[in-house]
Amino acid sequence: MGELTPSENEWQIMEVIWKAGRPVTASEVIEQVADRMDITKKTIRVMLNRLVAKGVIDYTLDKKDARIYHYFPLRSREECIRIKSNRFLKHYFSGRSALAVASFLKEGEVSEEELEELSRMVEQMKKKK
Repeated sequence: MGELTPSENEWQIMEVIWKAGRPVTASEVIEQVADRMDITKKTIRVMLNRLVAKGVIDYTLDKKDARIYHYFPLRSREECIRIKSNRFLKHYFSGRSALAVASFLKEGEVSEEELEELSRMVEQMKKKK
């Protein structure tokens, strides 16, 4: 099965679409993304087409000008994060969440507040099971 979520560069496009809260045109996406990313307008349009092919976004044609597409998300940011997280766990940690968390904790800078927050999360998960 091919990738069903945005790539790293496509994620920048999705951030624009998700934040807009309404359908956006390719020109609007290009305007907001081109300055942050060193890529051409054509490449951004190709990435929009890839996102459509992946089923992450779709579009409607402008009622006045059929050359203008209005893009909107089919998947939420949270859904894409969930899918990416599950794939990451499966491919790099054999599906073992505890191993992934331990790896991140060992390698990252974790404050006391973050550790307390993690403890609360673990306790909440225990109560749910």
